Amino acid sequence: MEMDRLNENTIRVILSTEDLQERGVTVLDLLGNKKQIETFFYSILDEVDKDHVFTNNEPVTFQIMPNKEGLELLISKSDDSEDSGSLPLNGLQGSVVNNHNNEAKMGTEEYDSDTAPYLNDPDTPTKTIIVEFKDFEDYVQLADLLHLESGISNLWEYQDKYYLQLILFTDEMHEMSYSDVLALLSEYSFKTKVTAAVLSEYGKEIMKKTALELTRYYFGK
Repeated sequence: MEMDRLNENTIRVILSTEDLQERGVTVLDLLGNKKQIETFFYSILDEVDKDHVFTNNEPVTFQIMPNKEGLELLISKSDDSEDSGSLPLNGLQGSVVNNHNNEAKMGTEEYDSDTAPYLNDPDTPTKTIIVEFKDFEDYVQLADLLHLESGISNLWEYQDKYYLQLILFTDEMHEMSYSDVLALLSEYSFKTKVTAAVLSEYGKEIMKKTALELTRYYFGK
């Protein structure tokens, strides 16, 4: 693990994949488990903030940037008057803010304002597909090839298996047809009896709304 103090208010921590393994977590764990994100961030803060400068009384903002080698973590003291998510960091998935009551809150990018009109419009034809993968590498290979023109992709983990849920807006698909998507899915995944209701109730949502795009960003070659 590498630690670099950028200024009096910000610490940058770089953790390799090996560093994450030593702590019993993976990048996917941190993307999909809010409680684990909070616990992990606080443990790293304890390691690097030996003088307790960042855990005194001021709010602390954590920002995470996963990559193929591990992840980069920015820990920043924030004034109450400042925006807790003001640090520019491309690919940010969320920030955990430690406020004066030691409560944590998760800030994530919302897509519902864009997708809700489609999902709620009876005149917009959609098709939903759920497929299962033999292993995560098969999913990564699919994500590298499947570029949705118009649709939603959610990645779930359930009973140690990975599932991709696609909601396709078929009227807006031009370069790749619905049949093309099915053909590509058949090469890297297989049909499953697991339903969306089961995944929502018992599964862990790892990537939401744009799972294919996020996978290409974090795990692309």
